[in-house]
Amino acid sequence: MGEPEAGSEFAIRAAAAGPMADAQYILPNDIGVSSLDCREAFRLLSPTERLYAHHLSRAAWYGGLAVLLQTSPEAPYIYALLSRLFRAQDPDQLRQHALAEGLTEEEYQAFLVYAAGIYSNMGNYKSFGDTKFVPNLPKEKLERVILGSKAAQQNPAEVRSLWQTCGELMFSLEPRLRHLGLGKEGITTYFSGNCTMEDAKLAQDFLDSQNLSAYNTRLFKDVDQDGKPRYEVRLASVLGTESALHSEMTSRLKSYEFRGNHFQVTRGDYAPILQKVVEHLERAKAYAANSRQEQMLAQYIESFTQGSIEAHKRGSRFWIQDKGPIVESYIGFIESYRDPFGSRGEFEGFVAMVNKAMSAKFECLVASAEQLLKELPWPPAFEKDKFLSPDFTSLDVLTFSGSGIPAGINIPNYDDLRQTEGFKNVSLGNVLAVAYATQREKLTFLEEDDKDLYIRWKGPSFDVQVGLHELLGHGSGKLFVQDEKGAFNFDQETVINPETGEQIQSWYRSGETWDSKFSTIASSYEECRAESVGLYLCLNPQVLEIFGFEGADAEDVIYVNWLNMVRAGLLALEFYTPEVSSWRQAHMQARFVILRVLLEAGEGLVTVTPTTGTDGRPDARVRLDRNKIRSVGKPALERFLRRLQVLKSTGDVAGGRALYEGYAAVTDAPPECFLTLRDTVLLRKESRKLIVQPNTRLEGSEVQLLEYEASAAGLIQSFSERFPEDGPELEEILTQLATADARFWKCPSEAPSGQA
Repeated sequence: MGEPEAGSEFAIRAAAAGPMADAQYILPNDIGVSSLDCREAFRLLSPTERLYAHHLSRAAWYGGLAVLLQTSPEAPYIYALLSRLFRAQDPDQLRQHALAEGLTEEEYQAFLVYAAGIYSNMGNYKSFGDTKFVPNLPKEKLERVILGSKAAQQNPAEVRSLWQTCGELMFSLEPRLRHLGLGKEGITTYFSGNCTMEDAKLAQDFLDSQNLSAYNTRLFKDVDQDGKPRYEVRLASVLGTESALHSEMTSRLKSYEFRGNHFQVTRGDYAPILQKVVEHLERAKAYAANSRQEQMLAQYIESFTQGSIEAHKRGSRFWIQDKGPIVESYIGFIESYRDPFGSRGEFEGFVAMVNKAMSAKFECLVASAEQLLKELPWPPAFEKDKFLSPDFTSLDVLTFSGSGIPAGINIPNYDDLRQTEGFKNVSLGNVLAVAYATQREKLTFLEEDDKDLYIRWKGPSFDVQVGLHELLGHGSGKLFVQDEKGAFNFDQETVINPETGEQIQSWYRSGETWDSKFSTIASSYEECRAESVGLYLCLNPQVLEIFGFEGADAEDVIYVNWLNMVRAGLLALEFYTPEVSSWRQAHMQARFVILRVLLEAGEGLVTVTPTTGTDGRPDARVRLDRNKIRSVGKPALERFLRRLQVLKSTGDVAGGRALYEGYAAVTDAPPECFLTLRDTVLLRKESRKLIVQPNTRLEGSEVQLLEYEASAAGLIQSFSERFPEDGPELEEILTQLATADARFWKCPSEAPSGQA
């Protein structure tokens, strides 16, 4: 194992740890744990399809390990330490040792929940909310368990070294370490610890100038002897910068001067991990169902080998064209939610099987899409020239690697492909079935007479909302672009801005993208637009008929969909950090903004009222007047949606920020007093469920599905059995990669930023 340079080098920061965790920073012992059920969908696969799914799953799980390196400096060491512990002793065996060391049953369960949380989030920060979580037991007790464990007896120096490297940081709640963020606002490993938002903006301008995507990069800043910053833009790839193999990328790997600053483009980030991804993508090719899948995989292999996002785009083109596959998958550096600047992608990979019954409903929605798009509240010039009819399937997930599992996805995220080639939508049916189920006694902030209705219709209404959000939310709207030759994709003479009544004054220039231009608000703004489209179009009877709802049932689905959104807007306050006035979760910020818009509509449409609960503690009630959804809610949403789309289409960053950040501001202004309500939300919050996923194992030429119980111990066991051939090697790789870059997260120096 790669020995960390010095066990105490992160500990300088950790020594200033805050008091023992409050509820925000722990995972409770009674946290919900659910298992993904895909047994029937897997049973229906042919032997060849199972082999294809198996190798894609292996590639996804290997690549997901990169997320540890994308999350925090200590995450790879924590993962390696836990993996050593549970390889030597399963949770039951380790329990006997822990109790003998003086832990209570509750303390040992707290440790199991913490370990399950690390595996589930691929790091020690929640994937939903970006908040750190720490073990809910005394550090000295955990130290006794670890140093007296069987793993420590087998490899005392390694286990002690791992503990010395990550033990302090595992527990530290020093203010800067409580949340992911950039500079003084938090911790991130997308940037070296001395980078600021100014450095991030400068680097984005540099990348735009070279037509390089940020998706697969990290930024490291050093300072030379003269005190001038030197920036390394490092691409994720198997090959290093020195490789003799020529490709489209090799000419990019060099030094640049940009606005008086030195930039060096290198590659090789996560190289040994990506090598394993590539090996399994190669094996999957042998079992591909058609040439499109083969070409798709070949381009992904090229992308991960060379560090080329252009190759990943080519692979994504073949993926879009591969309509209705039995085994669906996607893999790469995809979502930019956790980059504090909003343009670097976290690694994820999923493999899933089609659920034919629900997919048939989504196909009907796709068939109606062109008609429904005309109902959206912006002029036709602001809609894509041609609706590229996408695949829309309901999938049962076999594997979803990364930091968390969403309910639905609309990908690829590349603007140029989405505008010209199209996209795919997927709704993850078996995730929806378990992740969003609600128990009545845990249902907060609703009136008693709303609760039964909510529980009955939450699932069906969410199916409708996810369908509309992904297909017609993310799938709608045009970006006005001037290409590198100066040509426009809209008529400058005739297109009028409906908000100003004037001709279009701004647009995207060559090399600019939605993410690069709107940066820190891009993800949340786009989620807000998609959520608003879902609320707006669910009022359409044709949509509800597609999903099988008519009459009173249809009205209940609408009511619960809107009620769920305004309740979510209140729950969102958990994900706001008042100390730095920032939001930590894109979707939840979006839902708060929608709540504000609907409150602003007035006329008693929505009210949020502080109350006292039956337990004598602060509580609140959210009310929605169902008789005013169409008369008051729809016009308010119509005005808001039009503004969102016009500002997005025209690339009006200043206008977009003013609008969005205005609604996203959290104050204690009456009547709602949201900052005070935030304390109530934190008091009554429920932790998101942990999801246990199966493994696939190749036995001879047959693929077996291995399932696990829905518990923290079951989740741990699933990871203990995930890498049977090379677990110790992977842990060594992770700690070596983390150690190689550890110097970048020492105490942040007062290094100067580049002048943007």
